Amino acid sequence: MDFSLIFFSGDEKNKYRFVLDAARYADENGFTAIWTPERHFHRFGGLYPNPSVLGAGLAMHTQRLQIRAGSVILPLHSPIRVAEEWAVVDNLSRGRAGIALATGFSPLDFAIRPEGWSDRRQRTFDAVGTIRELWEGAPVYVQDGLGNHVEVELHPQPVQPELPIWLTCTKSVETFETAGRLGCNVLTALIDMTNEELEEKLAVYYKTLEEYGHDPDSTTVTLMLHTFIGTDLDEVRETVWPPFSDYLRSFFTVIDSQKKNLAPGAGVRDISADDQDELIKFAFDKYFEKGALLGTPDSCAAVVDRFQGMGVNEIACLIDFGVDEDLVVQSLSYLNELRRRYA
Repeated sequence: MDFSLIFFSGDEKNKYRFVLDAARYADENGFTAIWTPERHFHRFGGLYPNPSVLGAGLAMHTQRLQIRAGSVILPLHSPIRVAEEWAVVDNLSRGRAGIALATGFSPLDFAIRPEGWSDRRQRTFDAVGTIRELWEGAPVYVQDGLGNHVEVELHPQPVQPELPIWLTCTKSVETFETAGRLGCNVLTALIDMTNEELEEKLAVYYKTLEEYGHDPDSTTVTLMLHTFIGTDLDEVRETVWPPFSDYLRSFFTVIDSQKKNLAPGAGVRDISADDQDELIKFAFDKYFEKGALLGTPDSCAAVVDRFQGMGVNEIACLIDFGVDEDLVVQSLSYLNELRRRYA
C-alpha cells in the first residue's frame, strides 16, 4: 500500500504555505505522491484552479515525490494543451508527473468552456488516447485557425516514456468499466458511495482490465480518504469533529447546488436545522468508523486493511479539511508511522 497526500478544500488564510510544508515532509519521508485538484469559482476548493501551475511549483520544491493532478477537468481544456502543460511539469520534476482526468461535476466550473458540459464524459474518455499518442511521440491531426488539417507534435518532449493516467471514478460504474477498458489507473473516493458499493465497482474494474488484455498488477487504484491521525482516539474525534462537520455541511451545500430539478424539500438546505445536524452527525460517524483515516495508527490500520482487500493499493490522504494547519503538519509523523507498516 502506497500513501500520498491530496488537497481539495483549502484555507485562503495561508494560501499555499500549507501545501508546500506538507509536500516537503512527504518528500523527505517516503510518501509516494502529492495530488492537487482543479476547481473554479468556489470557496470549496477554489485555491486550486490549475494543478499544472501548482504542480510546477511543487516540482521545484521536491526531489522524489510524484507530482499529480487530482484531477484535471478535461472537458474544460484541449487535450493537446493538457499534454503540453504536463510535459513541462514532467521536465521540471525530472520525470515525476502524473494526471487523473475527470469529467467534471459542477456546471459553474464550465463557465470557462460551456460547450464542454453536454458531452463531457465522451470528451474525457477520448482524450486518453490523444494524450498518450502525443506523450509517446506520435503526431495528432487537428484543425488550425484557417480550417486546415495539420499534424502537431508535443513540445517539450517529456522525460517519462509514458504518462501515468488515472480516471476519476465515483458514482458511475460505467466510468470504472471505461477505466478498465482503456487500461487507466483509478482515482476514487467515498462520495455518495458505501464501502460495499466501492468494492462492487472495483470488481467490475479489475474484471474489465483482464477482458481487454491489461495487467491488473500494473495498475493503481487510488482511494482518497480524509486523514488526521494522533495518539488518542477520543482526542482525535474531538479535534476533527468541528472542522469535519463544517466540511460536510459545505460539501452537501455544493452537491445541492449542482442538482437540477431538485424536488421542493429534497435538498439538505430544505430540512430543519436539527435534521441537518443529525444528518451531519450520521455522516461523520460513518466516515470516522470505516471511511476515513481518523484515529490512531492502530485504529486506522484496520481501515487500510479493509480497502487493501478490495484491491486499493494507494491511499491519497486528504488533509486540508479544516483542522488547524500546524496541527496537521505535526500529525504527519503518526501518518508516517502508519505508512511504514505497509512499506
